[in-house]
Amino acid sequence: MPLRFPGSGRTARDAVHHPLFARRYARFSTVAETRLGLAGVRERLLAELTGRVIEIGAGNGLNFAHYPGTVAEVVAIEPERLLRHRAREAALRAEVPVDVVPGCAEALPVKSEAFDAAVLSLVLCSVRDVPRALAEVRRVLRPGGEVRFFEHGAGGGPAMRLAQRLLDRTVWPALNGGCHLSRDPVAALCDAGFELGCCRPVRIPASGPVLPHSYCSLGSARRPAPAPDEPPGAR
Repeated sequence: MPLRFPGSGRTARDAVHHPLFARRYARFSTVAETRLGLAGVRERLLAELTGRVIEIGAGNGLNFAHYPGTVAEVVAIEPERLLRHRAREAALRAEVPVDVVPGCAEALPVKSEAFDAAVLSLVLCSVRDVPRALAEVRRVLRPGGEVRFFEHGAGGGPAMRLAQRLLDRTVWPALNGGCHLSRDPVAALCDAGFELGCCRPVRIPASGPVLPHSYCSLGSARRPAPAPDEPPGAR
C-alpha cells in the first residue's frame, strides 16, 4: 500500500475533473498503442526499472502491462475519476503489484524518499504547476532515485512553435484536459535540480503528418545524491 501522510487531508479525491476528455482520451490512447507505436515507447520507457516506483498521472493504466518483473510495487497516482477507474481495471491485469490512488502531482499523498524511481508519462503537459509538481517528485524519491519520462512539448520550426503557443492561449487546454503544447519538459526537469541522463527526441507518429503534439522526449534523470559532508535534506 502507498505510504500516505496520516490524516493530512492533502489530496482531494477529484483534484481534476475532465469527464468528456477522459472518455475521449481512453478511447484514443488505446488505439494509439498499436497505430502510433506507443506500446513500444512504453516498453523502452520502463525497461530495467527496479524497486518501488511511483507513476504520476497514470491515466487509464496503459503503462502497467510494460513494467518489468524487477519492480516490487507501483503506486500510481491519477486525479481524474474515470481514468482512475480504468487504471484500476488495468492494475488487475498487471504482472507486478499496482496500487492506483487519487491524488495530484502538486501534492503527492506519499511519504518523502519512499521510492526508487518515478515515472512521468505524458503528464507534465497538463499539470497546473510544473515546478511544484517536480519538487514533489524530488521529495518522494530517495537520493539517487531515477526519473523516467516520456513527454511531449515545444518543437519544430518558428511557425510550429508559434502555432503551439497560440493554441495554448486559446482552445487547446480547454479541449484537451488542461494539456499545453509549448512547455519544455526537459528544461523543467533540469530547472528542478534533476541530473539529466540519456534523452532522445521521439516523434509521434514516427511517419506521416507532423502535429503540434508530435514532438516528444524519452529519457531519464536522477535526483542528485547529497555530497558526503552535506547535511540530510540540504538538496
